[in-house]
Amino acid sequence: MAQHALSLEIPDVLTTCIFRVIDTSTYNENVPLDCPKLQITAPGFTTAVELQPGTDFSVNYTACDLELQLTNCATTRNAVPDGVYVVRYSVAPNETVYVEYNHLRITQALNQINELLCCLDVPNCEPQGPLARKLREVQLLWTMLQAAKARVEYCHNPSEGMAMYTYVIGKLRKLACGCGCGTC
Repeated sequence: MAQHALSLEIPDVLTTCIFRVIDTSTYNENVPLDCPKLQITAPGFTTAVELQPGTDFSVNYTACDLELQLTNCATTRNAVPDGVYVVRYSVAPNETVYVEYNHLRITQALNQINELLCCLDVPNCEPQGPLARKLREVQLLWTMLQAAKARVEYCHNPSEGMAMYTYVIGKLRKLACGCGCGTC
């Protein structure tokens, strides 16, 4: 008898205070479905936070839900940091029926790119000279950000992906400072 085909989608979002997880599993109605568990290990942590989302879910988790923020949860929403998250979803028997992902969250980096593009004040025609060079650099950095995600999520090499991510963040800061955008 076929088991459940578990899968998750963890989309890139631009809202810094949420971590979104969507259940994209296919459940076999002839197989019991018990004890769904979602475990998320945040960057820099070794212990997962265990959540009980049920099945067929689409959930936005906050820093409080992920135990990254421990105070003022009713009044303040801290940003969920970028970095590599390990996300594991399982159903009974949880030791054998599970799916696990490395996910590189890039929300803050995407927001930095958008802020930089706003600051550059791109005209509604093809830019020339220094602005064109800056836009090519932004495009390269965006592509490198996608390559960092691929390193983490598809090549299963989190350390290389994070090294690329860190490089991109440094270059974005330098580019923003050189353009008079943001704080230096």
